[in-house]
Amino acid sequence: MLFPTIEFAGFFAIVLPASWLLMPYRRVWKLFIIGCSYYFYATGVEWQFVMLLGGSTLWNQGAAKLLGLVGERYKSWICGIAVAGDLFALGVFKYYNFFVNNFLTLSDNLHIGMPLPLVQIALPTAISFFTFQAISYVVDVRRNQTAAVNTLDFAVYLCFFPHLLAGPIVRVSELVPQFLTARDWRRIEYSRAMGLICGGLIKKVIIADYLDTQMVTPVFNSPTLHSRIDILVAIYGYAVQIYCDFSGYTDIAIGLALLLGFRFPQNFNKPYAALSITEFWHRWHMTLSRWLRDYLYIPLGGNRKGRVKTYRNLMLTMLLGGLWHGAAWTFVLWGGLHGSGLAFEKWWHERKNRLPFPVPKPVRWLLMFNFVCLAWIFFRADSMGNAGAVLGQLFSGSGATTVTSGVLLAIVVGIAIQFVPAEPGLLLRRLYREIGPVGQGLAFAVVVLVCGAFITGQGVAPFIYYRF
Repeated sequence: MLFPTIEFAGFFAIVLPASWLLMPYRRVWKLFIIGCSYYFYATGVEWQFVMLLGGSTLWNQGAAKLLGLVGERYKSWICGIAVAGDLFALGVFKYYNFFVNNFLTLSDNLHIGMPLPLVQIALPTAISFFTFQAISYVVDVRRNQTAAVNTLDFAVYLCFFPHLLAGPIVRVSELVPQFLTARDWRRIEYSRAMGLICGGLIKKVIIADYLDTQMVTPVFNSPTLHSRIDILVAIYGYAVQIYCDFSGYTDIAIGLALLLGFRFPQNFNKPYAALSITEFWHRWHMTLSRWLRDYLYIPLGGNRKGRVKTYRNLMLTMLLGGLWHGAAWTFVLWGGLHGSGLAFEKWWHERKNRLPFPVPKPVRWLLMFNFVCLAWIFFRADSMGNAGAVLGQLFSGSGATTVTSGVLLAIVVGIAIQFVPAEPGLLLRRLYREIGPVGQGLAFAVVVLVCGAFITGQGVAPFIYYRF
């Protein structure tokens, strides 16, 4: 079930008032939200995968409870077994055929002849997100950073529908304490919630989907048929598309959670305004960045074991982060490019005063933005061959361009909003709050109607991060 659809609007119109009516009855409310979230999940996947979500809940809650019952010498084993089980499920559903195909190719090249069975395994939507959340819970309990929570609380935490399909990756310590007391509907930031939802709809439907259909997909599907100008614009267009698509989803998710009385952590902070790759990752998919830092980079040793191992840890973290996004070498290379960029920046900053003058901020921004856009080619391409064709055509393509003024405007707007200060948004929120319920409803209706005018007969395209 996609957020910007009639089906979801009907679903949420029922869930929102029912949630507030049931809020004083804590156990009933939790069971209600679990049922709604499982229904929400089941409408977008094969029903069997609902059992996978339930199994992940029971597996990790059982491990967390067991950690509180055993001595210190057994805790690492229990935590390790729980995480291994999570990664095994993720590996089977997401990576089995990737590793088998690569193994078969290698064995054929070496003339070993060791056949392994290829099985068509459907990828469950959101498996990466709820698996990472489950791992963070078990590991945090093992580290004594949080206590094992009530089973119903953990079930709500893992399946809560606003963040279930594509994040933010919320931690137990951030969300479960909010379940312990009834929310007060009079303290809800309605203007902020509606502003986030409206902004998310505009980003997704008007900018992201428009760029996808008008430029990005046609060019990446047939790069050799397009000029170098088309290729360049499509690359920049995809950078804007994926930002507006994913941050649009996050804005809607945070807004929906606010209407239900709950707060999610921020997931984007104008990433294309960054002046370095390091700063970019402090601003892009921030909940994934901190997950990779806390549960991968730091356990690998972080920056505590010398310069060379720091570079190694950065590279391994980003390679695995790339693989998390998809079972393809293009994602691994994308992660490797960012790992190399992070390692280079760390090396550069360690060699202070290397240049006799500071690099101007516009130059630093251009270097960062174009590096990120270059890496996005491999993220978007469906194969290494497709990525190579896009790059080849970027430098050798000729012919007339198909770029339209609408595409250029969407790209300019998508980049420009990264540099808009916070004050205009706060002013709009205050004005929205002051126009009253009727005016607020009319304003929201206008946004919905405008977004609806941009939706084609094929409906709203799935969010890009749904497939991760």
